[in-house]
Amino acid sequence: MAGADGKPGRDCPRCPRLAAFRKTWRGKEPGWFNAPVPSFGTIDARLLIVGLAPGLQGANRTGRPFTGDYAGVLLYDTLGRFGFARGEYRAHPDDGLELVDCRITNAVRCVPPENKPTPEEIRTCRDFLAPTIAEMKKLRAIVALGRIAHESTVRALGGKLSDAGFSHGNQHQLGSMTLFSSYHCSRYNTNTGVLTPEMFRDVFASVRRYLDA
Repeated sequence: MAGADGKPGRDCPRCPRLAAFRKTWRGKEPGWFNAPVPSFGTIDARLLIVGLAPGLQGANRTGRPFTGDYAGVLLYDTLGRFGFARGEYRAHPDDGLELVDCRITNAVRCVPPENKPTPEEIRTCRDFLAPTIAEMKKLRAIVALGRIAHESTVRALGGKLSDAGFSHGNQHQLGSMTLFSSYHCSRYNTNTGVLTPEMFRDVFASVRRYLDA
């Protein structure tokens, strides 16, 4: 259920499986955030990063995207290197870290079991992704982390997947927006060598050049 601001409410019931999983973890860990995780950063940013969904012990616990698990270590270090963040990332939401000309959101706002949202859950939560993109009037570039985030973003922008397939390091022009795609910065991908820090940095180097041109 959307709140008055068009964003998912704390008890959003639209995906029954995710709502049930959230309820279970509220019982197990009442001190955790355990709710749809809001976007991080200001709406006047020129760059939006779209992840998959909150990690169980990451953003679902802390309430800030990519905060509290390994993916945030690589992401926030990379953002700092390219001037999209300032301050020190310390894996909790009151660490003072600030985003610069950048905002972060997820294709799915609630934590899914085993980090695997269903196609219907992805589609349902696109009702929140599309307005998040639309409210950013200065937005010029989007970085999608992983295939699911990429495909949901393409659809949120009104594009066709046949015209904008996912591939690491690819760029697609969708209307006035440039979509950059990367493998997700998960521990699994980095441990297996699917994504190296250098590969990840190359994506953001391209974004930096694009925005500075």
